[in-house]
Amino acid sequence: MTVILGLTGSIATGKSTVSKLFKEQGYPVVDADIGAREVVEPGTEGLNKLKAYFGDKIILPDGTLNRSELGKIVFNDEKEREQLNEMLSQHIRQWIMTKKDDYLKQHPVVIVLDIPLLFETGYKDDVDQIMVVATTPETQIDRLMKRDGIKRNEALQKIAAQLSISEKITLGDIIIDNNGTVEHTKKQVLKWIEKIKPNSCIK
Repeated sequence: MTVILGLTGSIATGKSTVSKLFKEQGYPVVDADIGAREVVEPGTEGLNKLKAYFGDKIILPDGTLNRSELGKIVFNDEKEREQLNEMLSQHIRQWIMTKKDDYLKQHPVVIVLDIPLLFETGYKDDVDQIMVVATTPETQIDRLMKRDGIKRNEALQKIAAQLSISEKITLGDIIIDNNGTVEHTKKQVLKWIEKIKPNSCIK
């Protein structure tokens, strides 16, 4: 029986580190961020919707999406961000579910659905368990400032655009403490994998 694991976190809490660990262990990972890019490639219905709504300014000369320009629009306007999500959410969902169904044919122990906005975009009922990668708020702020080269107030603004990590912790089934080293995080992930393996004696 394959376990469908929803993997999530908040910006700069280290979800991608955990996603990479699953890949290294040989488990299939469906990355929603890849899906979000693929559904707006040139010629797709997704990109045509964005162009019709936001205009030609979000399209680069080569016909691809100008992510920087689109980001400027939706980052500073919650209504526009909601509109963007509404236009693409069904396309992304279809992409994710198709990938998941393809992997199910291989009968793996676990399939990871790596979805940054899992709670915000309604995937809670599509998974068997939810793993939340968490840090303290201060660690999250510090990492985001260093990663993006931004100041504290901008980091706080980005964090505020998502459900808080404290809320996600209360909604998750497995919490991975990512405040420490990668090795510390890896041990937690491997322990969970051992628990769900068939015939495992770990409780």
